[in-house]
Amino acid sequence: MKRLLLISPLAPRSLLGADFYYRIPCLSLLRVAALTPPGWEVRVLDEKVERIDCEQDADLVGITAMTCSANRGYAIADRFRQRGIPVVMGGIHVSSRPEEALGHCDSVVIGEAEQLWPRVVHAAETGQLERSYRHAHGPPPLDSLPQTDWSLYRGKGYLPVHFVETTRGCPLDCEFCAVTTFFGGRYRSRPLEDVLAELRGLPPFDGFVMKNVVFFVDDNIVSNRAYARAFLTRIADLGLRWVGHASVNLADDPEMLKLCQRSGCMGVLIGFETLSAETMRSIGRKCRLRMDYLDAIQRIHDHGIGIDGSFVFGFDTDDDGVFDRTVDFVTRAKIEVPYYSVLTPYPGTRLHDRLSRENRIVNHDWSFYDTSHVVIRPQQLTPEQLEEGYFQAFRESYAKPSMASRLQASTSCRQFFVPMNFGFRDGIEAVCRGRFIGHRVERP
Repeated sequence: MKRLLLISPLAPRSLLGADFYYRIPCLSLLRVAALTPPGWEVRVLDEKVERIDCEQDADLVGITAMTCSANRGYAIADRFRQRGIPVVMGGIHVSSRPEEALGHCDSVVIGEAEQLWPRVVHAAETGQLERSYRHAHGPPPLDSLPQTDWSLYRGKGYLPVHFVETTRGCPLDCEFCAVTTFFGGRYRSRPLEDVLAELRGLPPFDGFVMKNVVFFVDDNIVSNRAYARAFLTRIADLGLRWVGHASVNLADDPEMLKLCQRSGCMGVLIGFETLSAETMRSIGRKCRLRMDYLDAIQRIHDHGIGIDGSFVFGFDTDDDGVFDRTVDFVTRAKIEVPYYSVLTPYPGTRLHDRLSRENRIVNHDWSFYDTSHVVIRPQQLTPEQLEEGYFQAFRESYAKPSMASRLQASTSCRQFFVPMNFGFRDGIEAVCRGRFIGHRVERP
């Protein structure tokens, strides 16, 4: 039997890297493993939780890479290729920079693996790998996806939560986001029966205080309202506790809020990105919310649903007061888990193209593209102000008095959100201890 290694390389500088308390599995590699034809022994290796031995035996190596882990992925690929083992790379970064990746691997998969990966494996078996594989007619449909085998991740120390997808794609096409480029500009939904079968077949986690916890990885779990209503109604009797991404517009839909509550929703991750309407327009985000953010958050909280709110610093309209304004808003809104990012021009995005034209990208080392380091020259801030303000916002929001104020008022699941706050606090402290400023390291 032939041996396939599927590898997720470490993002060495990332806040959510090896030092982060809650380690999250790579769902995409489980999908690739499930797509692999019979006759292959598959191992999935994640450098966040285990050492990658580049001397082990393999007949084929597959490596996925985000931008911040691309350099490490290339180094691993080089090691295996030096031993004569063919390497295929894919993922969101490789799909945006295929020629760059081909300097380190034999073949690249551009876009999603469905319908492509079986062809890749067959070509590897016959020694006829092509340089690249891509979908000829847009992203593939999501019907008949093979079931993921979670036993491949047994004993790896991940966060004891199952990760499930129901949809892919996003039509918003924000300037700084690569989701639309990679997954397409329309929502695609899996057949309800397929998702329900996957949920019913999920194994329990032994020894975890909360049973049947699921993270829906969709970019917006309620994007297709008709699909979401049918889906949430169907899962209400499964006894799940779940979290997922959603738009703040969820607050405008009382029926959807009730369905979320009845179906076991503990919390939603909302990309607020900015509090400025001017900034929202500048990045191409359309928000048709019929109330202000504080009222919207209160309405979501009234249904026992917590909020993980994400905010981005470094937009052209951001001045030196943006950090205090955002932290104050998070405190007043009692957002259970705030997450802050530095504006990062990922390759393949319109932001990267624009800032390249304006000569405002000051660091081209991909390992700094983790949203925790400054790699651009902001318009109204110095790079130093942006980085210091970013870390100061995190320090203030995860100081113990702030955590107590936000969480004591919460009516959502404290068993979930209190440990998450301490996990973020520990991760932030680790990054601050070893941090060095990305914009000071110039790269050609």
